[in-house]
Amino acid sequence: MGQGLDTTPIADNKYLEDQFYAGLSYNFLIDVPENVELRNLSYGIQFGFIEDIPLNTRRNFGIGLGMGYATNSYYSNIGAREEAGLITYEVLSAEDFDRSKFETHSLDFPFEVRWRTSNAVDYKFWRIYTGFKVAYLFSRRSRTVSNGEVLSFSNRDIEQWQYGLTLNFGYNTWNIHLYYSLNNLLSETATLAGSTIPIKPLRVGIIFYIL
Repeated sequence: MGQGLDTTPIADNKYLEDQFYAGLSYNFLIDVPENVELRNLSYGIQFGFIEDIPLNTRRNFGIGLGMGYATNSYYSNIGAREEAGLITYEVLSAEDFDRSKFETHSLDFPFEVRWRTSNAVDYKFWRIYTGFKVAYLFSRRSRTVSNGEVLSFSNRDIEQWQYGLTLNFGYNTWNIHLYYSLNNLLSETATLAGSTIPIKPLRVGIIFYIL
């Protein structure tokens, strides 16, 4: 009687992990001025590619360099209006509008320091990836809907370059994603009641990694 087939996995000592990613997040704004409130569901979507670069023989520690796309919306009661090239801001009362948001689309450039419990044949493992992300916002808009009227325009006050700290951790498919911005969403030229608007994005969500 012949021997059965050997189904033992063959270890690949050059394996790479987690090179594609996709994620969803709930977006917060922190350091908001007095009377400013978050409203509706502020959300973010991201996906992209990261080059996995192991730094040790076991290949469970390394760095990742990547590029991706993201869109983020931030709903609040801040109303923005552009007239004669001048952008002004005000705090809207609930009866004055249906929804108001800042919306961005960006090219993201993440850098991660990566630690994981992976090996060449096990695809279920713990991971902790921490790092830094720079984003170039190629679309920056303000949009307010009030009594059926839509006011939408390209908002140059939204900082075109955003950067912040990231932390992604979890097991197997499900991983927590955190992003904390190190710069303000709006430039210093944006003022509300005579003061700058020092709001910063904070994003909390889930991220999926794919080989």
